[in-house]
Amino acid sequence: MPPDPPLRRLPEQWELWETTLEAAMQAKLRLAVKPGLTIEDEKISESWRDSLKQLPVLPTFELMRSELLLRRAHHVLSFVMHFYIHSLPLSSPVNIPEPIAIPLLAVSNQLQLPPVLTYSDNVLYNWDIIRPRGRDDLCIEAPALDNLRSQDMFTGTIDEQEFYLASARIELRGVEALELMLATMDETFIGDGIAVSRIAGYLHKLASVVHDLKDILLDVRNGCDPSTFYHSIRPWFRGEDSDPAHRKWVFEGVEEQPTNLSGPSAGQSTLIHSLDVFLGLDNYNMVEGGVARDQRTLLSRKRAYMPRHHRNFLRHLSTDPHPVRMLLEQGTPNAELLDAYNSAVFSVKEFRDAHLKIVAIYIIGPASKERKQREDADVREEDARKDGKRVLKGTGGTDLVRFLKGVRDKTAEAIIEPPR
Repeated sequence: MPPDPPLRRLPEQWELWETTLEAAMQAKLRLAVKPGLTIEDEKISESWRDSLKQLPVLPTFELMRSELLLRRAHHVLSFVMHFYIHSLPLSSPVNIPEPIAIPLLAVSNQLQLPPVLTYSDNVLYNWDIIRPRGRDDLCIEAPALDNLRSQDMFTGTIDEQEFYLASARIELRGVEALELMLATMDETFIGDGIAVSRIAGYLHKLASVVHDLKDILLDVRNGCDPSTFYHSIRPWFRGEDSDPAHRKWVFEGVEEQPTNLSGPSAGQSTLIHSLDVFLGLDNYNMVEGGVARDQRTLLSRKRAYMPRHHRNFLRHLSTDPHPVRMLLEQGTPNAELLDAYNSAVFSVKEFRDAHLKIVAIYIIGPASKERKQREDADVREEDARKDGKRVLKGTGGTDLVRFLKGVRDKTAEAIIEPPR
C-alpha cells in the first residue's frame, strides 16, 4: 500500500463518472434486497439509473498514460456499477449500460483486473488523510493509523468507513512485514551463522508485526456494528456468483463477456498471501474435501483480483531459491531459528483465529439470526428447510466457514516440531 493517498478525483474529461458516483452517494440509494423500500426510494434509484444510461461513452485512451488515473477510474466505475446492479429490482435482468460497461472493461484490461469491485477499490485506492502531514514529514512515511478516512462509500456510515479502514490500517502496518521478508531473503542468500542469527531476529519481529495486525483486525468491532454491516453494507459488495436472484451480469456493447465477477473480500489482500508464501505455508494450506487441488490457499483463487504489481511480488517471493523454511528442513535445524520461525507461523495462525472470530460476529451470527426470524415469521416449511441448508459464502464466492477453518488448521500444522 503506497504511503501517499490515492488520487481523489479524475480530471475534467471524466468528470461525468465522478458526478454520477457522487449523485448515487448523495441520493443514498437503497439496496433492492432491503426490506421496507418505499415507492419514493424506488423512484430515486430508477431516476439515477436512467441518468446513467444517458451518459456518453467516454474515451479511455488518455487514462492509459497513468497508473494512478487507471486505479481511480476502476474504483469509480466499479462503484457506479455496483450501485446500478444492487439498486435494480430483483426481477430485472442485469444489463450493465454501455457508458459504464465499455470503459470499465477497457480500464480493467489495462490494469489486468476483473471489471468488478475488488478489495483494492474498497481499501487500497479508497483512503485519504484527515489532517495534512506537516511540511517536515517525509512523503515516503506511512500516515498515522488514526489519521485516515475513506473517500467513497455506499452507505456513508461510520460503520462502512471503519470496515474499510480496518483493512487499510492492516495494510499500512504490514509494510514492515514486507520489509522484513525482503531483508530475510537477502540473508538466506548468504546463509552463514551470522545471517541465520539475523534471520531469527527478523522472524521474531515479523511475529510481532503480525500480532499487531491481529489486534487491528479485532479493533473493527469498536466502530462497525455487525447487523449494519451484514444487512446494509455487505450486500453492495456482491459479485455475480453471489447475486441474490442468481442473475447473469451482461455487459452491454461488449462482445466477449467477462467471467471473473466475484465481489471483494479480504482474500484479495496480498499481505497475508505474502506471509503464506514467504513462510512456506502455501504448501500446507490445502483444505481436505473443500478446495480443489489446484486451489492452494486463497492465493491461486484470488490472485486475479490483486493488482498486477502485487502478483509480481508474490511471484518474486515464490521463486526465492533459498526459502526460509528450507533452512530448517535440511539437516538438524538451528534451535534459535526454529523457535523464531515457529513463532512467526503461530502468529499467522492466531491472525486466522481472529479472522474466524470476525466472520462469526459479522456474518455467521447475523445470518443465523436472520434465518431464525424467517422461521418465526412462518416462512413456508420448504423454504425454511432450504434456507437452513444454505452454505454461507463470502462476498468473493468462497464457501466461507469450512474454507477458513481448514486454512487455519493447516497453518497450525506447518509448525515444525523440534528434534528429540
